[in-house]
Amino acid sequence: MGCLRVKLLETWVKAKFLKEASVLLVGECVQAAYPDLYKEFSEGRVVLTSCPEAEHIDQIVSKLTSILTCSRPKEITLLTVDGSPHCFTLHAALNEALFVTGSNVSSVHFVVDGDGKALEVSPESVRVGRYLHLVQKCIEKHPEILEDLNRRSLEHRRSRKRK
Repeated sequence: MGCLRVKLLETWVKAKFLKEASVLLVGECVQAAYPDLYKEFSEGRVVLTSCPEAEHIDQIVSKLTSILTCSRPKEITLLTVDGSPHCFTLHAALNEALFVTGSNVSSVHFVVDGDGKALEVSPESVRVGRYLHLVQKCIEKHPEILEDLNRRSLEHRRSRKRK
């Protein structure tokens, strides 16, 4: 039996399939870009898709908050593409919804790196990413991270050539 796949913003927050469910919240593009990884992560989960490039972050946070309050899923696993500013907002939206509701629903964040591997990231790393002065401190303390960024980010490589 295949997994149930629904767009987050088109989901009724009290749908029976959400109650006590293991939920995969996934960036809309992950299934097409990384089908094997998508299949692995969706197994046994209700899949809710979202694309913050096409959907407003306030709607995403509101929907997640309502789902957490009304349906109380057992757990939420989040899978997005690393380096995408749009996908980053899904991680921030989940953190925000958990904060606003005071929910203790188990959540785990994953990003797919350029090699197609799923890497777990902490909710704290998402929170730090919202505070650019803290990111700056991390860069100053560990400047070698910019070489890793250089390998992963075309934007970074091009910006270095312009200098």
